[in-house]
Amino acid sequence: MRRRHLVHLLGANLLASLPQRAMATPGAGTASAKTVLRVMTSFSILQDLVREVGGERVQVQTLVGADDDAHTFEPRPTHLRSLLEARLLVINGLNFEPWAEKIVKSADFKGEVLVVSQGLQAPRFEANLPRGANHGHGHGHGHGIDPHAWQDPHNVAHYVQAIADTLCRLDPDGAAAYRSHAQAYLADLRQLDAWIMAQFADLHAGQLQVITSHTAFAYFAARYKVRFLAPQGISTESRPSAQAVARLIQLIRKERIRAVFLERMSDSKLLKQIARDTGITLGPALYVDALTAPGGDGDTYLKMMRHNVTALAQGMRQN
Repeated sequence: MRRRHLVHLLGANLLASLPQRAMATPGAGTASAKTVLRVMTSFSILQDLVREVGGERVQVQTLVGADDDAHTFEPRPTHLRSLLEARLLVINGLNFEPWAEKIVKSADFKGEVLVVSQGLQAPRFEANLPRGANHGHGHGHGHGIDPHAWQDPHNVAHYVQAIADTLCRLDPDGAAAYRSHAQAYLADLRQLDAWIMAQFADLHAGQLQVITSHTAFAYFAARYKVRFLAPQGISTESRPSAQAVARLIQLIRKERIRAVFLERMSDSKLLKQIARDTGITLGPALYVDALTAPGGDGDTYLKMMRHNVTALAQGMRQN
């Protein structure tokens, strides 16, 4: 979907079903006297980025909140009502939100849609899955596009620049503030990237291997030269084949991989079974598709990445 207005006539029955009050979303708050733009994001990580760039001039809500799974999200009439109050909808793209275009059309949304991943090169995850995996959602064996581009801070810099450019165009009076906020956050991202490199600097190639719940780290793997294997495909709803699980267990035993991590949005039963079969102790849960609620150790993008990298580095040192 390109960055453009997506308009569709809304049926009378759906209009009648919409409540008169907008839904409450985590951290949405109320508009201040300085608020100029109302922005809706598809999920919590983008909400955090828009807040960082927009500051007080932007009120941000999100469709999929903290600790919720965008893969399994099903829009309700209340979501449509809230979307109608926004001038801008920010989505990831790369088929991370297959429901996004539908909700835009159903709500007759006349604002702008920003696809922050537009222009990025999306890696295929063929090399990051054990042979015989079942990816689900129509993907054939060993093939698919990883939509989790935010796992590389360089891509988040691309997101931030796209957000800043769009906010400046929609609110020229706030351009100086948006540019200043964006530049400050870009500096934070450069610092984050350097810190991640430092955490892995003392690890040799044989140690840079990780088992996670689902395929969500292709960008991270490409940037930091870490090999990720996962029994599930790109979606937390996908189911692996028994053959793929058996081969993954064989690989863990053969290469003595001890860095095995659950993800908060994935079913834990399979990895717990793999851990029991191989005698491995699971590492801390990783945050992949959503932030935590305010006050948690992953309630911003920067905190989420630092939590994950700290856990990954400690786990890989045991390999």
